[in-house]
Amino acid sequence: MRFLVRDRLLSFGDDYWIEDDRGNKVFLVDGKAIRLRDTFELKDTQGRVLIDIHQKMFALRDTMVVERDGEALARIRRKRLSLLRNHYRVTLVDGTELDVSGRIADREFAVEYDGELLAVISRRWLHVRETYGVDVVRDDADPALLIAVTVCVIHLSEKEREED
Repeated sequence: MRFLVRDRLLSFGDDYWIEDDRGNKVFLVDGKAIRLRDTFELKDTQGRVLIDIHQKMFALRDTMVVERDGEALARIRRKRLSLLRNHYRVTLVDGTELDVSGRIADREFAVEYDGELLAVISRRWLHVRETYGVDVVRDDADPALLIAVTVCVIHLSEKEREED
């Protein structure tokens, strides 16, 4: 499954669609601009909220929290003790950990579980300007979660760069 995200529209407070590789709208990112923390909802085409994402308010390191149906699903933050700024850890509520690494700013990175590839994020195979793809490579993977992880990692990376 491949999804297309228009990078220039990726900002909190704006609403934008994520499309499949045939141009069909699949997910709506509904940004919540007037909040104390960065917040948005990932919705399906009928407007149902699939995933709620918000920044954790009181954390030593910037952390994004992903929830589904009001229940915590995952926590995303830069990997501790990593020399690479482009290495993030996703901790699911069941203790499972996903690794995200690569060139985040260039939109060239991967999401892995225990060394097994779950998704590839890339601009390389797209000809549309300012667009990147999220290619979910495992059939049993949760596309909404992987898209949410992708958007969170990019947001955290950009926020870090702004603070430097």
